[in-house]
Amino acid sequence: MVLHEQAVTLIAAVHMLVLATTHVQESCLFLPQKPVNFLTTSDASRRRCLLPVRASAPAEELVAATEPLTKKDLVEFISSGCKPKHKWRIGTEHEKFGFELKTLKPMSYLQIAELLEGIAERFNWKRLIESGLIIGLTQDGQSVSLEPGGQFELSGAPLETLHQTCAEVNSHLYQVKAVAEEMGLGFLGIGFHPKLPIEAIPIMPKGRYEIMRNYMPKVGTHGHDMMFRTCTVQVNLDFSSEQDMINKFRVGLALQPIATALFANSPFTEGKPNGFLSYRSEIWKDVDNNRTGMLPFVFHEDFGFEKYVDYALDVPMYFAYRNKKYVDCSGMSFRDFMVGKLPNLPGDKATINDWENHLTTIFPEVRLKKFLEMRGADGGPWRKLCALPAFWVGLLYDETSLEGALEIIKDWTQEERLMLRRKVPSLGLKTPFRDGLLRHVAQDVMKLAKEGLQRRGYKEAGFLSEIVEVVNTGITPAEKLLEKYKGDWKENVDPVYEELLY
Repeated sequence: MVLHEQAVTLIAAVHMLVLATTHVQESCLFLPQKPVNFLTTSDASRRRCLLPVRASAPAEELVAATEPLTKKDLVEFISSGCKPKHKWRIGTEHEKFGFELKTLKPMSYLQIAELLEGIAERFNWKRLIESGLIIGLTQDGQSVSLEPGGQFELSGAPLETLHQTCAEVNSHLYQVKAVAEEMGLGFLGIGFHPKLPIEAIPIMPKGRYEIMRNYMPKVGTHGHDMMFRTCTVQVNLDFSSEQDMINKFRVGLALQPIATALFANSPFTEGKPNGFLSYRSEIWKDVDNNRTGMLPFVFHEDFGFEKYVDYALDVPMYFAYRNKKYVDCSGMSFRDFMVGKLPNLPGDKATINDWENHLTTIFPEVRLKKFLEMRGADGGPWRKLCALPAFWVGLLYDETSLEGALEIIKDWTQEERLMLRRKVPSLGLKTPFRDGLLRHVAQDVMKLAKEGLQRRGYKEAGFLSEIVEVVNTGITPAEKLLEKYKGDWKENVDPVYEELLY
């Protein structure tokens, strides 16, 4: 660990020297005004000097709070996300594990930094820098970021159709592979690391993660597992009004266990079956119950933007961001922050940027910001990455399908919703539900999703094909992996690196 920290310090110094030298030598920094076609652009033009930018943290230094925020301010921040249907967009995020192709060892931070630099140099991405270290990239509304254990994440731009989303995913994977393969690196699409103990996972040099790492063991048993050994795919979707948000939130929460089952893809831990189909989903049950779970209050009659704000205000803080550094405020009250009473920042009042950042530290199965995030699916291979947004877009972006989904869940009890959340990580689509199996509900839901996509008129229903098979057979991706593990793989988990290689 000492050697790792020394190496990180050294690369930070070298990186800042390179940036400084580049700035002196290239006083005229140029960035193209239009996206560059990486298939046709010459090597020379791809090597333009790229402008480093700061990490995407709250820009609190731009405005100081003189008057305390009110709850009305916080509500209006979230409700400002309402937009007419023609402006609804699709934002897809996915994470993957990087590893050395020859040894299967995880990528170190030094390798990740080289990879990020290579992508920035070759494909005209802007670098994100924190404390002198490259920690991500940004380009045209997309960003590449690092999760705590080096999981490589693409946060896609808000796009209009699933065809655009899938093209974005394919472009990203092309660019990453173009650089990674030259370095002898590959990426694994799975929900939980199949082989490594947690102490073998590298730690990324990001300030917020250090605070989280220190706080997590105080509030749950699986916080470090979540941080360092999980990968997910999620989709972010818009709403038109408070009632539209409520309807989509309720459908998203109630049916999230179906998404968990359809994408269940994490049956191994440290080289052996772990007894679950989605161990990623299982470990979320004991990360930090103050900020996770199924949010029963969303189904109360009085639920709306204000009730979510009340909930978020009760979630303990992790940090504040001041002077380009993260200040540890773990366990403290955002309400105190609003009136300048944080012990760590006496007299410093929260800004709306602090509120925006606080909302990102809440991790329920569906999360509300200025949009809704569907968070229940395991990471998986590239062929399934487009299926997750297709599933939710078909259900939530078509009024008839949304009404059909509301009809399905309207008489589900809180106990039934919690039972599904509890059992699906182990049983998947075979989870008993009322007089049948969850698979039978999933068949009805899948029909709604397909019809919703067809009514959108973009010929997007084909993106569901990967999970239509799961519903038809009742066999999850995890069960297929377990069958191979017990058969052709002869109880050796290493072949999963080739099976789920991007």
